[in-house]
Amino acid sequence: MVVDVGIDIGLLKSEIKKTYASVSQEPETDFIFPTGRAWAEDLGYPDELSQVPDFVAESFAGVANPWVLGRLEPGKRVLDIGSGAGMDTLIAALMVGPEGSVTGIDMTPEMIDKARRGAAELGLNNVTFVEGEAETLPFDDASFDVVLSNSVIDLIPDKDAVFSSIYRVLVPGGRLQVADVTIQQPVSEEGRRKIDLWTG
Repeated sequence: MVVDVGIDIGLLKSEIKKTYASVSQEPETDFIFPTGRAWAEDLGYPDELSQVPDFVAESFAGVANPWVLGRLEPGKRVLDIGSGAGMDTLIAALMVGPEGSVTGIDMTPEMIDKARRGAAELGLNNVTFVEGEAETLPFDDASFDVVLSNSVIDLIPDKDAVFSSIYRVLVPGGRLQVADVTIQQPVSEEGRRKIDLWTG
């Protein structure tokens, strides 16, 4: 089933990529959402934040702290959906240790490049970054013990496809740690057609 939200999905994805490419390449810009290490500190991020390279942390654009839902145990297999510049992915990799593994997936190539550089700088061999989309996760069934996501699902019109994809790749009894934007009232038809409201 394809969700019709009254806008061109291809155009929407293109605009989202442009916005987050800018967050990656021009992090000093004032965006309409908070970014950077200081924002993560204000959110109460775990101690592992101090190990994240500055060039990764400067492009952090999460909306909340998924780590308040719990730390990860060593050895876990983790997927970070909408991994961006890789901050949550790197924190997860530090938590699960060399016996665990973490995969970050994002649709913005500039963010993936920055995330890979961050993992290399930390010397992490348990991290992989993949370019792709949350609605069609390119992973085997039951591949992950934990799925993380911070401020990504709200950008995707077809929430059913995202959660179906997450359910498929999680092991039975797996854990989902999401920090995201929610609304209390339905969005008007006119509001749903405004790409600017979707992109940030």
